Amino acid sequence: MPTTRRNFLKLSGLSSLALTAGIPDIHAGIISPPAEKEYDLIIVGGTPGGIMAAVAASRLGKKSLILERTAHIGGLPANGLGATDIATRGATGGLFLEFVDRIKAHYVEKYGADSQQAKDCSDGYHFEPSVAAKIFDGFLKESPNATVLTMRQFDFEPENLTIQNNRIQGIRVTDRNTKKAETYRGRFFIDATYEGDLIAAAGVPFFLGREGKSEYNEVGAGRVYKYWAGAEGPGSTFQGDNAVQSYNYRLCVTNDPKIRVKIQKPARYNREEYVSMIGDVTTGNYTGVAMTKITDAQKAENLRRAKAGMPPEVLGLPKGIAWLTNMVKLPNGKNDGNNQHHSFISTDLPEENWPYPTSGWEWRDHFAQRLRDYTEGLFYFAQNDSELPEWFRKECSEWGWAKDEYTDNGHFPRQLYVREGRRMKGKYIFKAQDVQPVKPGGRPPLHADSITASHYALDSHAVRKREAGRIHLDGFISYPSAVYTVPFRVIVPDSPLENLLAPVPASATHIGFSTLRMEPCWMALGQAAGTAAALCVQKSQSVHALVIPELQKALLQQKAILVYSKGISPTDPNFDANQLAALNEK
Repeated sequence: MPTTRRNFLKLSGLSSLALTAGIPDIHAGIISPPAEKEYDLIIVGGTPGGIMAAVAASRLGKKSLILERTAHIGGLPANGLGATDIATRGATGGLFLEFVDRIKAHYVEKYGADSQQAKDCSDGYHFEPSVAAKIFDGFLKESPNATVLTMRQFDFEPENLTIQNNRIQGIRVTDRNTKKAETYRGRFFIDATYEGDLIAAAGVPFFLGREGKSEYNEVGAGRVYKYWAGAEGPGSTFQGDNAVQSYNYRLCVTNDPKIRVKIQKPARYNREEYVSMIGDVTTGNYTGVAMTKITDAQKAENLRRAKAGMPPEVLGLPKGIAWLTNMVKLPNGKNDGNNQHHSFISTDLPEENWPYPTSGWEWRDHFAQRLRDYTEGLFYFAQNDSELPEWFRKECSEWGWAKDEYTDNGHFPRQLYVREGRRMKGKYIFKAQDVQPVKPGGRPPLHADSITASHYALDSHAVRKREAGRIHLDGFISYPSAVYTVPFRVIVPDSPLENLLAPVPASATHIGFSTLRMEPCWMALGQAAGTAAALCVQKSQSVHALVIPELQKALLQQKAILVYSKGISPTDPNFDANQLAALNEK
């Protein structure tokens, strides 16, 4: 029997179930506001993927509407993810590369080509959150066919969609300011939410949790423990389950006294959550592979150093604030602070987020506040707890929030980092094998229906908190990949629905999704979705009838890269023809 969304939270031990509530012929009960509007394309979620979908459709003359739940657009890049996650620069083109170029131009024009800011922006791949927000806003202001409505909440109950003859006709949202329902009609719909709420409401099957290794023979699948940069270790069963990789906030931190804001003790502070860090900091116990080679003599020496008030000495050990957060330098004295993969305790909060993808907004908002309290408490503990070494507290106390970021939110990010929500069951399920070379020195499989090239490691964060005797957190893994192609089929639902695409909750296994989930790839998938929607609207056709070469031709005209070849750029002569020829190589 199919498992419904309603029953999911009652279950445990599930192995990445495909869930569906079925597709009713019509979802009734929508009450239209006095001035109902119609759009060619309705996009749920003002994430980078959603923004690029709207921009692409607008440039093709189609009228789009973005419905964003919060008061701000831009998703993670506008909320701390300022160190762009892409392993091969130039692998992904199109609107993403245009975004990068605009970032660089901003710093060059404002500060000068030889300025420190221009250098620290790393050719546009590193940026401040407020600058990312400005660039996204610029894209939309230049798109006269794109409308953005913020503070519009979409709840994934089926009655909030009207579906007839396998086509979504209308969507109902709540204006969070007025508390009134609003209805909008569209010819095409895109799910650009991190959670996958639109596909759930539409009854499209989706996955949650981790597949076991036995399902697709993927590297890193199922329950895995491994030293960071080391081999898989004891306790690894490779069995699937219902675990969701952890979330955190991408922090904007600084040690510049001129812009530093002191981190305060949160109202809901629980010291016991952090005390195990004391032993790690004093002895040098961390999750790096160097721990396999540490000797008893080194352990004894580190105990001696701890008693003398000195830091431990272990190869690769995090230093000071790096115990809490892994930082990448941004312009203007700021840093992108992510979870520290070498620590047992950092800014991730595993386990507690498992219900998030299929919970309503009230639960999600409570969790977001819980994670904020946890994060602020972590920094407060590190800076103030008397049982921590003085040298450690002193080093951590040099850091705080950037005072000119998120000024309406206590200088704390507004957007939770939802690394993985629902994953749609699409026409193709993206797997680990899609990013690994088919032979030594070769490239991964080429998908003839590619809509973008991309590149990042297979990278998943922990799913469980610290467990006694384990070498690292369950599921905190990384495996190498090569530049790969992404097929159009991963954003097309395995469903009769004719006018829905899902570029953000794309179709993939847990491991496959761990590389697709990077914002450069999401921007490219959003651009492809917006372009595909425009073509379908123009021809009044189903997405299932879309002619892929026509879509690819349109994407190439937008400087997208469908298959990556080192040293070749979209400005080269015959680039389009060479791209299509490469995809059809046997």
